[in-house]
Amino acid sequence: MVSLLGSRDELLRVIEGAFRADIHVRGNEITVTGSPDESGTVVRLFEELVEVLRSGGELTPDAVERSIAMLRMTSDRPAEVLSLDILSSRGRTIRPKTVNQKRYVDAIDKHTVVFGIGPAGTGKTYLAMAKAVRALQEKRVNRIILTRPAVEAGERLGFLPGTLYEKIDPYLRPLYDALHDMIDPDSIPKLMAAGTIEVAPLAYMRGRSQPLGTGVLTPDGWRSIGELEVGDLVIGSNGEPTPVIGVYPQGEQKIYRLYSQDGSSVLASEDHLWTVRTRDDAHRGKPWRVLQTKEMLGDLRTAHYRKWELPLLSAPVCFPEQPVPMDPYALGLLLGDGCITGSTTPSFATNDRELVEALEQALPGVQARWKGGPDYVLNRVRQPGESVTIANPITDVMRRLQLSGRGSHTKFVPEVYLRNTPEIRIAVLQGLLDADGGPVTQESRTCGIQFTTVSPRLRDDVVFLVQSLGGVAYWRTRPARGRKPGEARGRQVRHRHDAYILDIRLPEGIEPFRLSRKAEIYKAYGGGHPMRYVDRIEPRGTAECVCIQVAAEDSLYVTEDFLLTHNTLNDAFIILDEAQNSSAEQMKMFLTRLGFNSKIVVTGDVTQVDLPAGTVSGLRVVQEILDGIPDIHFARLSSADVVRHKLVSEIVDAYGRYDATRASQEPKPIQHRGKRRP
Repeated sequence: MVSLLGSRDELLRVIEGAFRADIHVRGNEITVTGSPDESGTVVRLFEELVEVLRSGGELTPDAVERSIAMLRMTSDRPAEVLSLDILSSRGRTIRPKTVNQKRYVDAIDKHTVVFGIGPAGTGKTYLAMAKAVRALQEKRVNRIILTRPAVEAGERLGFLPGTLYEKIDPYLRPLYDALHDMIDPDSIPKLMAAGTIEVAPLAYMRGRSQPLGTGVLTPDGWRSIGELEVGDLVIGSNGEPTPVIGVYPQGEQKIYRLYSQDGSSVLASEDHLWTVRTRDDAHRGKPWRVLQTKEMLGDLRTAHYRKWELPLLSAPVCFPEQPVPMDPYALGLLLGDGCITGSTTPSFATNDRELVEALEQALPGVQARWKGGPDYVLNRVRQPGESVTIANPITDVMRRLQLSGRGSHTKFVPEVYLRNTPEIRIAVLQGLLDADGGPVTQESRTCGIQFTTVSPRLRDDVVFLVQSLGGVAYWRTRPARGRKPGEARGRQVRHRHDAYILDIRLPEGIEPFRLSRKAEIYKAYGGGHPMRYVDRIEPRGTAECVCIQVAAEDSLYVTEDFLLTHNTLNDAFIILDEAQNSSAEQMKMFLTRLGFNSKIVVTGDVTQVDLPAGTVSGLRVVQEILDGIPDIHFARLSSADVVRHKLVSEIVDAYGRYDATRASQEPKPIQHRGKRRP
């Protein structure tokens, strides 16, 4: 009864002052005398207040007044509103205090994008922050991103003293304060260092971009990111084409080159997003993280290990199928151990009779004639009545592929084979590895794959094949100069070209060999699995940049050297505070950052716009543009939802009346009809 009536009957006096009814309390009995309507409302009020206390809530004069207003003005039950626990932290529970606040909180649960629009003090940001922390604790999101427009009241960051973070700190301080109310202050720096919580001004969310000349893989090959338009197709992490759904020029940005340990690299802005994980993340089954380039600077090693693992293709790239003039496996064998100079009959050198038989089977109309030692001549099988002047079918195909006359140091894989179906590319790679490659075994380790060539172009083509299948290829150079000469038929032969040794790892399910003796070794030891780690990040000045957004579920797309990256925010709870001070362009940029399994809450007060004269508030425009779109909700709060001092609510109402009066007194512009007089 003390909790119900308040200390010294404080709450009882609030109730008595609000109703025209006599209320008497004797012991634990409350008697109400008055009109049926008033008496019924008082009884319902006490029932609701008792329910609030039973659920662990606390009653204050303000809570009682709000409960009375709910019973008189809405059909909502005060107990349902005041007993809704959003977050319990540090000995206190955060709950909505008004009907509109509860509807706002419910909307955040039900919709992907929610706009909370109303005057200061209505709990827009605080409640959104509580929902974000709750979602993080329940592992429904992996990170929280809090942002605000950085320039208010006409101030410019450049004129403020201090470092960048000292300049923006006053603008972001309200977000920090709310965060400290809900999370242990000692853990906040750790969460921010890990990228779990990001607090940044709105302007600094833009630069998640790459230079205009950066290559992006499309079904038709590589294209510069600056050439891409909405609707164009790029390759996603699953190897499938995915459409570009947004292109956003970013202007001049600070650029870094990110290198992986296999030598691959790509340029990106300091705020560009990377999907990464640590070894501990992988062992514990934790999800991948999303970090900015600058967040990894100076944090690339754990002990003597590289810290950040990069994702690889989950499936081979699916290029469109194209007809090929020669069996792909046979082409791989000939590129490895074949002689296709064009001046002599094509030949093939091997000590494996199995490869000779496979070559004959793959090339109808061709017969391998043993010449001596490992050498076989590939003759055309003549049919009765044929002229001897008919060209060798291998020579004819090699001419069409522009391979005829190529020596060992100038061979390459034709484009029609490189950019073809996974089956074609795997067959070419198998032919090359059966001819000039092999398994590499070590005690108590999985089996590696090695390939050697003296052709720089063929080296790059093999790297392309491996990476397009979801694998990793490292290469090193063995210089010809200073190498011990080899032997051929008892005489020394000096090396004329540098040799390139490739160490290859392919994903599970892709067999690198058809040759039985090599395939058995690979199967016995197991192929392991390919991995890529960030090796170093180096500054590269500045460049004109652009950002693209793709429709892939994980937002990843393939960029140079088959590195996977993205620009949108997945598995995140994102809050934009003070949104009335964002421009229409900034609002569009922010909303299009939305990734999969993410939620956005935008809060602001359209009556307190501090943008320069002539700049339209993005929060005002967005209501006209997005109203009515499913899964987007506009929650509007009023002075009745102010949960600060009562005087704040009265101030808000007073300013509203003043603005309405001024608007009605302003003269309306004269509209002229017909011709204007000179």
